[in-house]
Formats: sequence, structure tokens, C-alpha cells
Amino acid sequence: MKKCVLYISILPCFLSCIQEQKTTGRTEQVQAISSKDQEILKHLKEVDWPKAYREQDTVLLHAILGDDFQMIDASGNWTTKRDELDWIKTNTTQQDSFFYEIKRLDILPNGTALLCGTGHIFNDSLETTYQSSNVLIKREGTWKAVSSHVSGLKKVD
Repeated sequence: MKKCVLYISILPCFLSCIQEQKTTGRTEQVQAISSKDQEILKHLKEVDWPKAYREQDTVLLHAILGDDFQMIDASGNWTTKRDELDWIKTNTTQQDSFFYEIKRLDILPNGTALLCGTGHIFNDSLETTYQSSNVLIKREGTWKAVSSHVSGLKKVD
């Protein structure tokens, strides 16, 4: 009986120590990735990705998108990397300005990033917004977008 009581009284302490190690280890790993990669990911989403579409730069877009990239657009259509590259070759953007507002950026210890937010498109005095979520994976030291989902396209009064 005394052994049972001893084990029961030690168990919470043991579990707490294990949890602390897991939490501490994970936090350190996430911070090690985040401190280096957070700015790269922000620049990629706020600067490079819009630039590729604005300037019809297929080389830049090819560098951003993984070969397995798939997107679901605001109408629910699925596209691939090849579709996106073909699209920007023939379609110029018809906007005066654009910016992307990052609302969520999570970098997981396994080298996966979730990057979500709101796109703001301006034409004359009209603003259109959309919501998007993106999944990027770090492969051989480079972040590649593998998935995007766009929804909630609407005109702002």
C-alpha cells in the first residue's frame, strides 16, 4: 500500500517534469526556427508573392511555389503550380495598389509554416479584400508554398 501511495504522489511530479521538458524543448525549437525564418516568410508573402503576380514574373513565382502546390480560389476552383504560372503569363493585374496583412504566422518544429491574413486590393477609390491561408514547407533550406486557399472576396464600402 505504501508503494502505491508513493507512486501516486510521485506521478504528478514526474509528469510535470516530462511536460516541462517537452514544452521547453518545443519552445526552444520553434524560437530557433522563428527568429530566423519569420522575416523570410513575411517578406515572401508581403513582397515577393505580390511582386510575382504584379510583374508577371514566372521565374519568381516558380521559386515561391513548390512543385506540388495547389490552390483553391475564391470561386472554389482548384489550380496547380503549372496553372498559376500559365495564368500570370497572360493576365496582368488590374490594381492601383495591393498589400497583404498577415494575421497569423505559425512556424512548427517540423519546418511547416501557416501564413494567413487579408489581401487588400485598391482600384481608384474602391477597396476589395479577401482572406487567404497558406501552407509553406521548408525544403532544403528554402520555404516553398504547397497550398493556398482564398475566400471571402468582397468590396469594402
